[in-house]
Order: sequence, then structure tokens, then C-alpha cells
Amino acid sequence: MPRKRTEDTPLAVKGPTLPTWHSLRAETDDNAKKAEAKIAQDNLKEALLASLQMQHVVVLAGSGTSLGPVGGPSMQDLWNAATTGTQKQAAKDAAKTTGHDLNDENIEEFLSRCEAYLQVAEDSGVSDFVSSCKGIILDQCSDFLDPDKLDAHKVFIHRLSRRRVRDPRLKVFTTNYDLCFERAAAAVGGVVIDGFSFMAPRYYDPRYFSYDIIRRPHKTEDQGSYLEGVFLLYKLHGSVNWARVPRDLVLEKSKPSPDEACLIYPARGKYQQSFLQPHLESMSQYLTALREPNTCLVVMGFGFNDDHLAEPILGAVRSNPHLRLIVADPCITKRDEDKPGSNRYWQELFARAGDGEDIWFVNASFHEFAKLIPDLKSLTPADKLMNAIQSVAKKP
Repeated sequence: MPRKRTEDTPLAVKGPTLPTWHSLRAETDDNAKKAEAKIAQDNLKEALLASLQMQHVVVLAGSGTSLGPVGGPSMQDLWNAATTGTQKQAAKDAAKTTGHDLNDENIEEFLSRCEAYLQVAEDSGVSDFVSSCKGIILDQCSDFLDPDKLDAHKVFIHRLSRRRVRDPRLKVFTTNYDLCFERAAAAVGGVVIDGFSFMAPRYYDPRYFSYDIIRRPHKTEDQGSYLEGVFLLYKLHGSVNWARVPRDLVLEKSKPSPDEACLIYPARGKYQQSFLQPHLESMSQYLTALREPNTCLVVMGFGFNDDHLAEPILGAVRSNPHLRLIVADPCITKRDEDKPGSNRYWQELFARAGDGEDIWFVNASFHEFAKLIPDLKSLTPADKLMNAIQSVAKKP
């Protein structure tokens, strides 16, 4: 679960050209601090501009992108909803049966124990508790969405989808069940290719990921041009509007029941479930994207706690010499200070960054990071030419 950035962890950046943490915001009127912050801002802006113009831009968005102003539930919120109120007694009974300590407020661990228990024994109480938890999670991830609170998503999509149309489309992979990216894209006139058919009822078919959209000219003899603002969206753990129907088909449905919802619920079994359709297709695309040359991977709101997603990133950092990794997290400085307390993925990323790998860390929430992304269209042709000349001049 993403940590919350506190007042003593300011907006900051660390990367190949800034080997130590540099604040992006001067907290005082000290001219030296302001100058240092300006240098850090310029370095980050230059890195982001170069990144957005790389051949492949891939995004991994974790649960942190739906927290904060958006109002999405945290893992703690899901725990509270599943174990208090009308759920309190059922949770106590299930915990007693499965041996889970309710002081360990980890919904993923609790559901994992319940599902493991049901593999070896039949128990209607535990089974009913798991079913009710799935319904609660589905509701919690569906009901909060307010299009007026998606400003950060709108800015993010608007700026990243304005890359050159001749480049491969932006690919956004997300672990979130909610519809934040879809609703934000609709609000800014973007077009999402999500693997579903273009006709209603919309059925999932991975062939649609290979489709694209062009603007047909008025004169039939002219060739068409690629439409701006199109990006690919892969829901790695499913979506609140996916329903599994007979013949093992996946249909887009506004209010699926917990039993028919096509979701990978928080439990240890999500690693295995990720390699079943339709999730297998998204995982396959994810693994392939990380191996492409000249790729920038932007990771936001992801705590590197899901092994099936974190391990491929680490593998790509080790083996893909053309990969640039940008990680935005609201508490990276704390993780960096407390390296032994971080998981092994964070530890190795910090170590490799220290050895000069092309890894950038931005201590910022998703909402702060979205505002830091430069708008490619705001650059004049002269600015673009100057940036290109400066990039060439800096190469050894």
C-alpha cells in the first residue's frame, strides 16, 4: 500500500544527473535554496521531455493513483469495510477458523488464509465471508468515482497522449479496478483502446489491442493520418465493469455481481490468476513492453509489493540497456533512508541507481507528479531544435 507523504518529506528528485536528493520546491526565501530547486526542476523537466520523446512510453499505475483527491479506497479502507460494522462477527468467526490474527490488518493476507483454508476444507461461514468481502471490494472500487475529481488523470493523459502520432501508442498498465483512466480520457477527448469490441455489447478480444484509429481525409485520394490522443489501456487485475459470462467470455457490464465480476481480488492467488485469460493477455503485453528497446517506463503509485509485476521490472532494469525507469512515489525519500526496511525490489533499484543506471526517483504523489510532466505541444519548433542540439552536445 502506498505510504503517505508527510510534511518533512518535500517534493524532491534523484537521478543520473542528480545523484543526491534535490528539493523541487524552495521552502524558504533563501536564494541559494531557490537556485538549487531551480536546477533540480530544470534537470527533471529535461529528463521528462527526453523521456516522452522516446520511441516507447509505458506506464504502470498502482493503487496510489486512485488515492488522495480522487477518493479511491486504500487497502486499510478495504480492511475496515470488510471487518467492521455488519461484517464484524463474520470476520471474527472466519479469523478464528483460519487462524488469522485480526490485529494484523491486512486484507490480502486475511483473504489468502481464507482461500487456502477453503482449498482443504468446506466451511460455509468462511465461504460466505469471502463472498461478502468480494462484494464489498467491488462496491468500494466502484462507488467513489467522481469525474470532477479526476484533474490529475486528465492532465496526465492529456500530456502523455500528445506524443508524436508516428511513434508507438502510449501503453498504460494499471492494477486498479476503477474507471478513473477511462472517465478522464473521455473528459479530455482521448480515445482508449482497451481490448473490447467497438460495438455494443462490448466483448473482450485481445485482437483489438492491435487495432488503431485514423482520421480519414475528405479527398479519397489522400492517405489517412493517425488520430491524436489514442492510448492503450491494460487492466492487469480486471475492472469493475468486466463480467464473465457463459462460454468463458468477458463482457463489459455496468454493474456486475460479485460472482460474475472478472477481477483478481487481493490475495496471494493473484499471481496464478494473472496467467489466466483475460489477464494473461495483459501480462503478456506487459512483459513484452518492458523488453522493447528505447523504452521509458513510468511507475506511479506502485509499492513494488506485487511480485508478478515487480519482478519483470527488475529483470528489465538488469537486462534492457535501453530502458529508462522513472518512479514516482509519495515517500521514496523515506524508503531510501530506510533501505533495510524496504522490500528487495526497492533495495536493488536504489543500489542500481547508485551505480549509475538510468533510474529517476521523484518523491511526489501522482497528483503532484502529473503537474510536473511538461506539455510537448507547448514547445515551439525552435525550443525542440534547441533541446535536440543540447541532448547531442551532452553525449560523450
